[in-house]
Amino acid sequence: MRRLKALGSGVVAAALALAGLGTAAALGAGQASGATASADALSSSWYAAAPYLMPLDNTPPDATAIMDATGLKAFQLAFILAPSGGGCTPTWDGTSSVSSDTAVAGVVSAIRAKGGDVSVSIGGYGGTKLGQACSDAASTAAAYQQVVTKYQLKAIDFDLEEPEYENTAAVANELGAAKILQQNNPGIYISVTTPGTAAGTGWFGQQMLNEAKSLGFTPNNFSIMPFDGGFSGAASQTSALTAFNGLLKTTFGWDTATAYAHEGFSGMNGRSDTGEYFYQADFQTVLNYATTNHMGRFTFWSLNRDRQCTPADNNGTTSGSCSSVTQGAWDFAKYSVLFAGATPPVTTPPTSPTATTTPPTGGGCTGVATWSATAVYVNGNEVQYNGHKWLAKWWTTNEVPGTTGEWGVWTDEGAC
Repeated sequence: MRRLKALGSGVVAAALALAGLGTAAALGAGQASGATASADALSSSWYAAAPYLMPLDNTPPDATAIMDATGLKAFQLAFILAPSGGGCTPTWDGTSSVSSDTAVAGVVSAIRAKGGDVSVSIGGYGGTKLGQACSDAASTAAAYQQVVTKYQLKAIDFDLEEPEYENTAAVANELGAAKILQQNNPGIYISVTTPGTAAGTGWFGQQMLNEAKSLGFTPNNFSIMPFDGGFSGAASQTSALTAFNGLLKTTFGWDTATAYAHEGFSGMNGRSDTGEYFYQADFQTVLNYATTNHMGRFTFWSLNRDRQCTPADNNGTTSGSCSSVTQGAWDFAKYSVLFAGATPPVTTPPTSPTATTTPPTGGGCTGVATWSATAVYVNGNEVQYNGHKWLAKWWTTNEVPGTTGEWGVWTDEGAC
């Protein structure tokens, strides 16, 4: 369903340079040997908001620069696969052994040095997955435990896609491994990501949910990817999320709120593999839906793509290293920051809202500034607009009060 990897194969030296780390020798003896700095666990909301980042492919951006620009603290590093030559040992992208890795370890250390952390994603689209290569759930779990131990992980994502997705035995190995990891690593955050359809997910997705139920395995969330399947903008995505909520309820016997708490969204910023377009406004709408319904996860593919192409539309094609839509650098990462409940930093002081029209006399709006499309607002800011007073629930800019429904950023405090 996704994962454009062919655009500029990553190399270790380039990845380290982009991460601002230089060569492995410059990392120091401990990091050069593959060790990573230890980190205190972030709140689960950060692991739930972590966008995907390929650290060795698709022109990897500097993760620490993204942290500085947006306030982002967590990253979903992708992907762990079986070796391309065969075997049940973990590698990055099927080519770089985890056991001897120093490149990704250096990226992890740099993120942790700034107070952030990482989750690691296994699977993705294409390549041989460990669930296919390993003989059973126990050996699959043992391979993943090497990754957990190597990078001292507190979170891991099982991204179940083709061709493994249609292999019942392989999916059973993956979910069985996830359950074992959950038991052997108390408190580890586990997400399961799967393709989405207008009905929530397809036949194989439902089979995956049934397998999880039969194993007695409940991850922190099940996330769908509502793109590459005939989707068109945010309305089609929120409709799929509503449908998926129904599938979670009927499969596990959960009520609506419990199902939403175990449900996640994994989007694709800009132009999708199949030519769908998802703009910043679409991300805002889905974010509003997710926060209003108290969903368990909001992420996207990918930070490598969260920057503008040249030309901006990339000549009508999809890229693995830019979004193919007009945007500022890291525009889409800011929605992840909002989902985590943090306020992204601003490079210049926020513009103070100033009245552009005479406030209505009387009522509760006297002295309250008029909403401005260019102002930045944070939780607790009040404005007046269209004869009503509005209260901001979180960071926002250029979101018109009253236009995004009850799940929008603005709470209507009544008429002036």
